[in-house]
Amino acid sequence: MNEETLLRIAAALEALAPPRPAAVDWTSAPAYVWGNEGGLAVPSLAAPELALLRGIDSQKEAVVHNVRRHAEGHAAHDMLLWGSRGMGKSALLRAAVATAQAHAEGAIALVQVAPDALPGLTALFRALGAAERRFLVYIDDLGFEDGDSTGPRQLRSWLEGGVEARPANVRLAVTANRRSIVARHLSEQDDPINPRDVVDDRLALADRFGLSIGFHACSQDDYLAIIAGYADEYGLSFTVEDALEWSKRRSARSGRVAWHYVTELAGRAGRTLPAR
Repeated sequence: MNEETLLRIAAALEALAPPRPAAVDWTSAPAYVWGNEGGLAVPSLAAPELALLRGIDSQKEAVVHNVRRHAEGHAAHDMLLWGSRGMGKSALLRAAVATAQAHAEGAIALVQVAPDALPGLTALFRALGAAERRFLVYIDDLGFEDGDSTGPRQLRSWLEGGVEARPANVRLAVTANRRSIVARHLSEQDDPINPRDVVDDRLALADRFGLSIGFHACSQDDYLAIIAGYADEYGLSFTVEDALEWSKRRSARSGRVAWHYVTELAGRAGRTLPAR
């Protein structure tokens, strides 16, 4: 096979190969998504106003202050936001970053990692570490399956120590439904060989976050206060009886259920709502 034939084959193979993704400018956008194909810039960060996030005042204060410190280049913590579904963990992170950006435009960006892209997090850290900017890398609804030893071990390495640890201009924010992140079972307590060692090892993963903030199911008063805040903001009216009936039909009271009800109110009134 002569050289000309080899060159034609190489050119044909190159034409068949998928195009390389464009290089990401990590300094221009307010938010990014990191997936298996790399990074993607998001031109605008959709986030609710902080004042509209009610029933989580102490959590809001801790997260906002920590994100602001990181944006300003001061010492800040990695964060684990854990607890009840629908209580605003993800919305609070987005709102906190948006607030920090309003105070110092371009100082910090939010990078959301797709659930199946965790193995590529080390490559993401390398890219972000070379950028002149602060980043909050956000992993939503993280949970490891039984028997998964690689995921928890990688998370420990990313948080502290090891060559894979996130760079100084990056902090991690993880949301999860349980504080231990990994599944726990009653059988752990029945293990006759050092039962506390198993439990302590799983909780130690959560302990590696400087801030571990719990979110709990809201009371009826908090649920109604959340709805009232949105209703006042968007000029909507509602009755307590109707709002409570909405939550009963869903067997839950949370910020998410309240927002769904507000969406229903806006739809009934022929109104639109901003992205949240």
